[in-house]
Amino acid sequence: MKRAMLVLAAVAVLGFTAGAQQTPTTETNPVSNGLRRLEATEAKNTVAAVETMPADKFSFRPTPQQNTFGHLVSHMVEMNYRFCSMISGAETPKVAPTKETDPKDTLVPALKASFDFCTQSLTSVEDSKLGEQVPFFGGRMTSRGAIVVILAQDYGDHYSTAAMYLRLNGLLPPTAQAPQGPPPPAKP
Repeated sequence: MKRAMLVLAAVAVLGFTAGAQQTPTTETNPVSNGLRRLEATEAKNTVAAVETMPADKFSFRPTPQQNTFGHLVSHMVEMNYRFCSMISGAETPKVAPTKETDPKDTLVPALKASFDFCTQSLTSVEDSKLGEQVPFFGGRMTSRGAIVVILAQDYGDHYSTAAMYLRLNGLLPPTAQAPQGPPPPAKP
């Protein structure tokens, strides 16, 4: 519970810090807006991480007890659809389920599509609806706000796991790479 509260506070801070850089105003949906900004960042970084992993390494697992990289990607696809649907109330689209043994050229587009679903479905989310109770795992009910916290926590867990798998294969994760673009101007 303590960890969940810390994650919710972090999501809220994302919403507040982005607004603090502009003229002070009251933000109508700071948590929902923070979630949308977080989802956009995670979509960019996570897809880039998955694209960085060579196709022949999707069966890589650090130890026999750990999941394969392909399993991680398949899991991310499923959780994006499930959690973004629960938060937004949007119906989960009918898509073919992914498997950890699917090739990279199947898993990458599936991951992109799941993030696209999140981007689209989260546009209508408002803070005033986050207290609504929705069905959750195990037949339990929980609030949309609690699922926001779980999704934010999952995003951090999923990207950090992908980054670790990349590093174990001698590759830098996207957030550790030097920025791309033109070189800085020469100093006189």
